[in-house]
Amino acid sequence: MTRENKHSAATRSGRILFVLSLLLLIAPSILAQIPDITTGQRPQQPEVVDETVQTMFPHFKEGRFWVSGQANAIYQTHPPFHADYSGPNSLRPTYEKATSHIVTLYTGFQFSKSGEILLDFEHAGGLGLSGTFGVAGFPNLDATRDPTLGQTPYLSRVMVHQVIALSSDTTEMDRGPLSTFSELPSRRLELRAGKFSIVDFFDVNSVGSDSHLQFMNWAVDQNGSYDFTADSRGYTWGLLAEYQSHKWGARFCEALLPKGKGLDWNLRKSNTSNAEFELHRGFLPRRTGIIRVLSYVNNTNMGIYRYANEQYLEGKVAKPDITDHSPQVTTKYGFGVNLEQSLTPDIVVFGRFGWNNGKTETWSFTEIDQTTGGGMGFLGHLWKRRYDRVGVALMTNGLSSDHARYLSYGGLGSILGDGGLKYGRENILESYYTAHVWRGIFVGPDFQYVVNPGFNQARGPVIVPAFRLHLEL
Repeated sequence: MTRENKHSAATRSGRILFVLSLLLLIAPSILAQIPDITTGQRPQQPEVVDETVQTMFPHFKEGRFWVSGQANAIYQTHPPFHADYSGPNSLRPTYEKATSHIVTLYTGFQFSKSGEILLDFEHAGGLGLSGTFGVAGFPNLDATRDPTLGQTPYLSRVMVHQVIALSSDTTEMDRGPLSTFSELPSRRLELRAGKFSIVDFFDVNSVGSDSHLQFMNWAVDQNGSYDFTADSRGYTWGLLAEYQSHKWGARFCEALLPKGKGLDWNLRKSNTSNAEFELHRGFLPRRTGIIRVLSYVNNTNMGIYRYANEQYLEGKVAKPDITDHSPQVTTKYGFGVNLEQSLTPDIVVFGRFGWNNGKTETWSFTEIDQTTGGGMGFLGHLWKRRYDRVGVALMTNGLSSDHARYLSYGGLGSILGDGGLKYGRENILESYYTAHVWRGIFVGPDFQYVVNPGFNQARGPVIVPAFRLHLEL
């Protein structure tokens, strides 16, 4: 690299750090519910659609160092809606508004041709509507539900990533925050150890996993029944192994489960295992696609809905309480399917199905025991706006019978609790448009329509319009 190029690189990195530092100073910190990475910056997957994302600053295609960042702000509101009654964990039926924001600095360093260390810092803030209560498929993936966290930027990710070659031929890669290599062996084993988000690697979908440029709803961007581990800031410590080849891939992760605001390091009494298989093909001939099958098992001190219901029916408690039990180790397990299929180079359909056993309390994510749905994503090439995109999705979520009875008896869950329940499936329609304004600046509206919020036919429907500003640095 010439002296001029070195000076240019230093200048660009300095600009990125300056902009991020400024954003960190002006944003009051709380917590993003789910840490996420813009779709185009995730680890390379078999390409179903060209998700190229324009950035404010240029990124080098090669090099041992990586510096980038992002900032995302979402404003949401909802007008008054019908509700026969409300409880402590209800979405309030009166007009309200809320704003969330999250700023992230991504860094990486390659210490060898096959190894790197990744270090990220984050600063986030903003409760969701009604304090992030009342809707299982909550409308804002970035919203927090813990207003008591400190106001200091925090270490979000720190991981060692080692690649073991299983073939001599290589594949070109798009560098990003989760992998800074410009090429990797076509067949390889990847090992990761450290602090990260489970959904950095599991249940990823190129058109339905990104609150920065795509959908905002929890149950659209993630599998709602996947009770994946996360501490109060959305991260965990764990070990991950992944195999990738042209035709298929697989990954497995052992990680810590949360305990209070932190994590439980007693693996004998609290642990989670996550596995995912992916087939690098779709259902249509001569069209790209990908099929992912997910499973997970959580073991920890979770309450059991049936036991809590029996305590109430026997008159031992005024209301069932899922947290009122002696220490025990119980198990939650679940499965998921995640599909992507290109119809044209600029149109992709996607779908998700998820199920968990629904016997134990929600531990990390949201109160959904079954979910089914899908949608479509369109890229702006269709209307001569290369970096724009638009999408529409429909999801339907459900509860197990024990879980629904618990809420109908007046029990409170992690985000639900209307004081009663006339059960019905929670159905969500979402559509968005994201427009690229200039060099990594994106804006656009989002619209959500929620039927039976919190699975309650006595409440809603509710309309949730939103507006988003995103900076890709």
